[in-house]
Amino acid sequence: MASRYDVIVLGLGGMGSAAADHLAARGARVLGLERFGPVHDRGSSHGGSRITRQSYFEGPDYVPLLLRAYELYERLEREAGRAIALLCGGLMIGRPDSTTVAGSLRSATAHGLPHELLDAKEIRARFPTLAPQDDEIALYEARAGLLRPEATVAAQLKLAAAAGADLHYQEPVTDWTALPGGRGVRVTTPDDVYTAGHLVVCPGAWAPEQLADLGVPFTIERQVMYWFAPVGGTAPFEPERHPVYIWEDAAGTQIYGFPAIEGPDGGAKVAFFRKGSVCTPDTIDRTVHPREAREMAAHAGARLPDLPGRLLRAVTCMYTTTPDEHFVIAPHPAHEQVTVACGFSGHGFKFVPVVGEILADLALTGTTPHPIELFRPSRLGGR
Repeated sequence: MASRYDVIVLGLGGMGSAAADHLAARGARVLGLERFGPVHDRGSSHGGSRITRQSYFEGPDYVPLLLRAYELYERLEREAGRAIALLCGGLMIGRPDSTTVAGSLRSATAHGLPHELLDAKEIRARFPTLAPQDDEIALYEARAGLLRPEATVAAQLKLAAAAGADLHYQEPVTDWTALPGGRGVRVTTPDDVYTAGHLVVCPGAWAPEQLADLGVPFTIERQVMYWFAPVGGTAPFEPERHPVYIWEDAAGTQIYGFPAIEGPDGGAKVAFFRKGSVCTPDTIDRTVHPREAREMAAHAGARLPDLPGRLLRAVTCMYTTTPDEHFVIAPHPAHEQVTVACGFSGHGFKFVPVVGEILADLALTGTTPHPIELFRPSRLGGR
């Protein structure tokens, strides 16, 4: 049996790498275990870009965490010496009563966040790549933009290792056990058996497998991200001229997209939000089929006429979704020496560094000053 650690972190994607970073920075003896290599593309923390925003249509309760996440992303960039965030502005587009617009406005108003409301004519004038219907409006947030997920994970892993964390790759966890009386945990892999005072579980799409006793009905969904070469080139889609956006139609279907950040040959990225198919990490179809690309091109082309000129590439990822689409971040209700972070439901990456801070708080002190009551598993009928 290997030597005892203070904390073992299961999973080193976005949340797990953040937890390892924060824990090691506080002087904890940390072991991180990852079933794949560092910064892999088998889960959810990949794809070149993720939207970040503060006028959060998912609910005003998220905004304090977002404000802290913005601070921590800036700190991560300084400490790692690399660019991670690009605040190119963002539009939340739809009819005035849509979830995307009305929910964003509710959060912006509740927290006094700077924003503008634009009608369809104003949207078309300021952002010529977009073609809204006359009855659509947008909330514009100058502090919205994008994050680079691979750069984030790589930076956090580098900082964690520099602070003394042991990071093991290609070493999946086959079993973990909370020892009786709160006496720590035992974690088994094909290579060894480890013990620690505390376990932080950040399993991503492997939550149903690693947290079966939590009692939360997670759904794993296959999602597809697309990069198109715009008609006429990428210049109108560069970040100085084209913002990130989330666009909801009259039927409630949302798409989201990004400026062209990879040069003239990289195209602009777009995807459906929550229009996936149920899968598991073992059964996910990683082939993107022509009919899927045609559907995406048609839906995006009706709103961004110059975007879907030619499909450059498409890749899959996974959402781990809870029934109410909120996160699970909490001490395990049956094991005081275990903390869980999962079910980020397609909108979690912007919170990565503050989730890492919360997990370090819970693992080392049992409490956190951050507001996480919304994320208790008991709300979903869990234990």
